[in-house]
Amino acid sequence: MATPSEAKGSIQVIERMMSLLDVLAETNDAATLKTLSQATGLHPSTAHRILAVMAHARLVERQENSTYALGIRLLELGNIVKSRISIGAVARPFMQELHNQIGEAVNLGIRDQDDIVYVERTSSGRSLVRVVYLVGGRAPLHLTSLGKLFLASDTPTEVRAYAKRTGLPGKTAHSLTRIEMLEAELATIRQTAIAYDMEEAEIGLRCVATPILDDEGKIVAGLSVSAPTDRHRDTWVAQIKQTAEEISRALGYRPTAHR
Repeated sequence: MATPSEAKGSIQVIERMMSLLDVLAETNDAATLKTLSQATGLHPSTAHRILAVMAHARLVERQENSTYALGIRLLELGNIVKSRISIGAVARPFMQELHNQIGEAVNLGIRDQDDIVYVERTSSGRSLVRVVYLVGGRAPLHLTSLGKLFLASDTPTEVRAYAKRTGLPGKTAHSLTRIEMLEAELATIRQTAIAYDMEEAEIGLRCVATPILDDEGKIVAGLSVSAPTDRHRDTWVAQIKQTAEEISRALGYRPTAHR
């Protein structure tokens, strides 16, 4: 555990990094170390050390003439944030309408490497509280209906690489912990565009999900309904698919353009 002095030092470094980023953001051209040092009030050696760390993380780019500019990693992060915010904002009213129809929790999830991350959720209002389904919660892809949608969009080689990386850990007796079982289920998902979580992440909880596509026809999110096993209904599939299609169209997807 960090001591108060160590914590204070870490915060100070972050503040200095942010001050350097702010100056670079306000500078149209690449900036010299001298310019950055003067603008931030940092000693040149201190600024140089921090910039070296930021360059390694691709937050800044050190150019051939020893000047600095904002790095490509910021663009990547910005695009990720933009996609998450826009998808959530677009999906929210459709999710609420689906929730009103079904009366159970509706979830919106996106992929973050080997996890699914829940970015939007309507409350069921029926005493269903599962930490993994709270906004900001995450779970391994193979344990959730939403995550399986993304794995189904991967190539067989990528799926096996995922299995090797993660070891396919299980949480319940129903979890898919063998690659053969996972591959068989993914094959079905590719045909139906519907994925299920049959008490694989939580005993007593089932989910059904379908993909949300962008203007290029690529999966960018998944829409699911989660409910206790005794309240789960197969008849929800058509409603979930229709809602996901409406969200996809709102994001620019046109089925005829991807046939």
